[in-house]
Amino acid sequence: MKKDFVGFTKNVRNFMKDRVFDDYLRCFAYGTEASCYHYIPKVVVFPQNEDEVVKIIKLANKHETPLSFRAAGSSLSGQASCEDVLVVANDNWKKIQTNEDGSVIRLGCGVIGQEANNVLKDYSRKIGPDPATIATALIGGIVNNNASGMCCGVDENSYKTIKSIRIILSDGTILDTSDELSVANFIKEKPNMIKDILDIKDEILKDAELTELIKRKYKIKNTTGYGLNSFVDFSELKDIINHIFVGSEGTLGFVSEVVYNSVIDEKYKACGLLFYKSLTDASKAIIALTELKDIVGAAEMMDYACLKSVRGIDGVPKEVYEVEEGTTAILLQTQSDFEDELNTNVKTIKDALGSYEMAFEPLYSSDPKVYDGWWKIRKGILPIVAGRRKSKTSVITEDLCFEIDKFCDGVELITNLFKKYGFSKNGVIFGHALVGNLHFVITPDLSNEKEFNNFKNLMEDMANEVTKMNGSIKAEHGTGRMVAPFVELEWGKKAYLINKKIKNAFDPKALLNPNVIISYDKEIHIKNIKNMNETEDYINFCMECGFCEKACPSKFLTLTPRQRIAVTREIDRLKSIGETTKADKLQKEYEYLGDETCAACSMCKIYCPLSIDTAQIAINLRRKNSSKSFKIANAIYENMDKVINLAKFGLSTANLSYSLVGAKNISAITKKINSFMPFPYANEYLPLKNSYKRENRNFGEKKVIYFTTCMNRGFAPSKLVFDKRSIQEVFESVCKKAGVSVVYPEGIDKLCCGKSFMDYEEIRAKNKDLLKNILLEASEGGKHEIILDHGACSTYLINELKDENQLKIVDMCEFLEEIMPKLKIKKIDENLIVHKMCAMKKRGKGDLVENLAKICTTKNVYNTAIDCCGFAGNKGFFTPELTLSATKTLKFIPANLKRGFSNSSTCEIGVSHSCGIPFMHIVYLIDECSKELYVS
Repeated sequence: MKKDFVGFTKNVRNFMKDRVFDDYLRCFAYGTEASCYHYIPKVVVFPQNEDEVVKIIKLANKHETPLSFRAAGSSLSGQASCEDVLVVANDNWKKIQTNEDGSVIRLGCGVIGQEANNVLKDYSRKIGPDPATIATALIGGIVNNNASGMCCGVDENSYKTIKSIRIILSDGTILDTSDELSVANFIKEKPNMIKDILDIKDEILKDAELTELIKRKYKIKNTTGYGLNSFVDFSELKDIINHIFVGSEGTLGFVSEVVYNSVIDEKYKACGLLFYKSLTDASKAIIALTELKDIVGAAEMMDYACLKSVRGIDGVPKEVYEVEEGTTAILLQTQSDFEDELNTNVKTIKDALGSYEMAFEPLYSSDPKVYDGWWKIRKGILPIVAGRRKSKTSVITEDLCFEIDKFCDGVELITNLFKKYGFSKNGVIFGHALVGNLHFVITPDLSNEKEFNNFKNLMEDMANEVTKMNGSIKAEHGTGRMVAPFVELEWGKKAYLINKKIKNAFDPKALLNPNVIISYDKEIHIKNIKNMNETEDYINFCMECGFCEKACPSKFLTLTPRQRIAVTREIDRLKSIGETTKADKLQKEYEYLGDETCAACSMCKIYCPLSIDTAQIAINLRRKNSSKSFKIANAIYENMDKVINLAKFGLSTANLSYSLVGAKNISAITKKINSFMPFPYANEYLPLKNSYKRENRNFGEKKVIYFTTCMNRGFAPSKLVFDKRSIQEVFESVCKKAGVSVVYPEGIDKLCCGKSFMDYEEIRAKNKDLLKNILLEASEGGKHEIILDHGACSTYLINELKDENQLKIVDMCEFLEEIMPKLKIKKIDENLIVHKMCAMKKRGKGDLVENLAKICTTKNVYNTAIDCCGFAGNKGFFTPELTLSATKTLKFIPANLKRGFSNSSTCEIGVSHSCGIPFMHIVYLIDECSKELYVS
């Protein structure tokens, strides 16, 4: 095959423009995924619709360039790796549609599994598959891997719950099996392919021995090879196609949409956390639980190494800290729509396990706050174990399945292999034990020849022994590169030939995801292992799982947190081997891709099981370069009052231009200028100049110190909002109704919380001392609360002065919650939307704005549902593309909304523009709804 990447790239750029990448940095970064492999694609493309995918596929045929499709890149076995053309379908593939009762749901391949469940929650339903990565994994990956999970077993996975599928075949043909006309056209236009498919079915059914083998192997979890059961379980062509694409890992075509039959999500749940003295004891208890499958929805097993690794994680009960070596835990769940029945289930389970000796008294709970913490432990085991590994080691994870009567033998097999190859100390065993499914993780240093050979030999021994036990070498993570060399071993020559015929029927040129499922390279599983060289301590143990990516505001613009870590590692690697020119080039390109477009919001830390704060990469770079701009920063700090007055003048000038030229025109002009020079972008919701005269107000005996922030001293609401009063005037109005006096700190015009100067240690230190003294004096030694009116500033100052225990610093939202009982609220009859800003969510206070809004309306309160808007103080002005990208999903908010609320004046500018409706601080709504002083 003569691959013409140059010709492909040139032609694909003609219609995809700036969504085609072939530079080393982005190909390296976008090639990163969750497995232990790292391939660098030659070209990366981000199609936005089916027409573009069709054109990409046709160009691939013309230029003989193989394609690999990827959704979230959370696959663990190398099926999302690519060294040719990587096609990423994530952004713009977010379709979600349900029928009237939620029993059927149509999902685009870019929908996160949890997002689908959020929509189905109102119907008390969910999608069947429930992988541990459901908060990150996209539907495209869930279907293509036949990912299952903790509770779905083999009865509610994608194979069992798929209703129809929309696919693009290897020649660009679109087939939607839910559309009779589409199916009819397919039958008419593809006679040879249909013949091949039906011939495969006939061949299988005529061979009784092969048919029986297929039936037996799919009674347990099995994702080794293609879904041969499709030909045994179904007779209609469209049903065969629906199911053969489940678990096909992008090797047969592009999955655009899937229609699932959803499953019931029972109202009541209870969980048990049980501790046994050994793996063997726990395995025996699992066998007993299989007799209760009608009431036990899940039983997860975690060995001693797992339990040891999760110490220190929130929600871990004290027993985990007390377990002795060898102790193994079982986390089980039962559920019902009826509380009495749930209680009966728990009693039945307790009775069934009563004769099995335990290390501690078993823990049972029907409180979601308790058992959600237990499940958090289970779901985080893989990345947590990865984060506790030795430096420079790789993360290898595999999953096997055994017939339940051989489950104990399977546990013993893995234990013995660990001992044989030296992985007992760092290996862990866990899994969906109720269905005989075992996972293990080892963390070898693959740059060490001995450990590399131990890994290689363990894989080969495991494959051979599992096959002898009639088990599955791959249970739910998909075949991938990890197991592709062993498909024939598990299935035998006859069935393996069927696998090759399936591949050939759908992809005769073998252009789609080469070396996955079908590979002629018997060592593909030990090639292109990720380089895990040492780098910065705080990111050194990232396994690049991608849990963080959903939160990142730049995920559809430049790089995500895991990609920033991967590139940082690569720069360090290049430096370590003397390739400084290449390293310097990457570092220069990284300035925009990894620093300028990083909001430094640290939301990635919230979703990371290891709490890795990737924002520190950008923050450290900024601090390193701060000396270049220190004089300017210090001048701004020393002249804060003058700078704010200058900003007010700029706002007046801009708003005069709005009046003369039009807001949309000014917005377009400033965006154009910003694209080639550092000029502030002004969208149509640009604030007005704040001219309010601040004075101390005596409204009652209780007093608060109002540290109004520098932004809000300069900003007044936009011309487009419903209330143009300054936030200071509105806050004073609310305080008057609550009988609370308002005092401004002495010299407030010159004060700043310091967040804008956090990269300048000298300025930061003197500002910290200044504020400590001023606020202690203003609050009379901490007697009175200090209120800030911007969520980012309050969060920063609370953290900055956390050692000053006397000071009571609170965000305005917290204070409003405190005084609500003093206000008489008259609810409005209006749907509202709120934006929960990232800084408040990091403090665990993200729900405050929503809770306050709910008190003020009789109707619905919606949520923008974005983790960070990307405005990041000034980036909304100087890097506007970051905010525009981060908030693009806000275009799909309900049409009946007129206004929204938050607690950040800068965030409000960005989300107002993206939503097309005005956002204001929640205090405006409280003032509107609180009509008079409440008297009890």
